[in-house]
Amino acid sequence: MANHKSAAKRARQTVTRTKRNRVVTSESRTVIKKIRTAIEEKNKEAATALLGTVQRQLDVMSKKGIIKPNSAARRTGRLASQINSL
Repeated sequence: MANHKSAAKRARQTVTRTKRNRVVTSESRTVIKKIRTAIEEKNKEAATALLGTVQRQLDVMSKKGIIKPNSAARRTGRLASQINSL
């Protein structure tokens, strides 16, 4: 329990941000799962079509501070190299 007004406000802000971050993280996980299944099925057209969506989702996550920018770039690069190797 917060002992100060400012601590109570920070607790409320944390709850709001956690909800927002959870939504974005869930959406990105779903899209990443779709692209990974397309790669496993050796479906290059579907994987290439989803790559832009995945890249946008990862960029949004890095912009909001959910993941670090280098982490987003690394994930995007690894997925792109897997698609190119198909």
